[in-house]
Amino acid sequence: MDFLYVTFSVSGVKTWVFLPPLVAFVVSFFTSMGGVSGAFMLLPFQMSVLNYTTPSVSGTNQLFNIVAIPSGVWRYIKEKRMVWPLAWTVVIGTLPGVFIGVWVRLEYLPDPKNFKFFAGVVLLYVGIRLFRDTLKTIKTPSNQKAKQAAIPENFVVTDTRFSLKEVSFSFGGEKFAFSVPGVMTLCFIVGIVGGIYGIGGGAIVAPFFVAFFHLPVYAVAGAALMGTFMTSIAGVATYQILSNFYTQVSVAPDWFLGVLFGIGGFCGMYLGARCQKYVPAHKIKFILCFCVVFIALKYIIDFIK
Repeated sequence: MDFLYVTFSVSGVKTWVFLPPLVAFVVSFFTSMGGVSGAFMLLPFQMSVLNYTTPSVSGTNQLFNIVAIPSGVWRYIKEKRMVWPLAWTVVIGTLPGVFIGVWVRLEYLPDPKNFKFFAGVVLLYVGIRLFRDTLKTIKTPSNQKAKQAAIPENFVVTDTRFSLKEVSFSFGGEKFAFSVPGVMTLCFIVGIVGGIYGIGGGAIVAPFFVAFFHLPVYAVAGAALMGTFMTSIAGVATYQILSNFYTQVSVAPDWFLGVLFGIGGFCGMYLGARCQKYVPAHKIKFILCFCVVFIALKYIIDFIK
């Protein structure tokens, strides 16, 4: 069995070869239901459990997104739950911010302790947003809860209309709309944070879409994952290129480790996307909220100590 215990040459991580895909599978199964790849939880796992603390961990985390996300996106497309204008708005808004975020990560946050504090603050904010949104759902009258928990009869995205000011679409018999400039501005800021953190931004924009723009979690999940996928490609490419200039620290992604995580995530996201419509939205948010807040508080407390 010793041959299954490997050392990854780029990152120096030593672990069982089946552990990364197993952890990624479990995490991605649940998080993909909310339009989140799971990278925001895999980063703390890599840093705290695998002791992978160099800047290249961010690129490796985004490499996981590239390998894992296509299966979930394909499932949402197949079930006609992809809001394409939202997906492309996320991509266009996020991409410039990703490049800025990568540069900030390498120039100002190379120290693992400072980076963990930054990650903790970001995650805590995400957790608070999720918690507040979940409480609103719990406090709704029982008849409305039953309506929200039920699977909509028209569980597909239809009547999509796009302009430079607003996008509207129908889902489950209801009409939804969002401001294109508003989403694009949000995504630019998220892109900077996502580029630093190595998550692509989906873990942040998905809660915003639900809490601020009042969009259905069942319909935004695919768009959020698509946006994360595209921006992760840009992030990995940037880390790989900049590794030629930042030679004093490890910057380039660990491709073998990232692909292993991605394989587990690929399977987990497909199953998560397939099972999503059978799970009430508030339960998905509650699971994400608990995980995010737990990790965030751990990182902030570790920094204070």
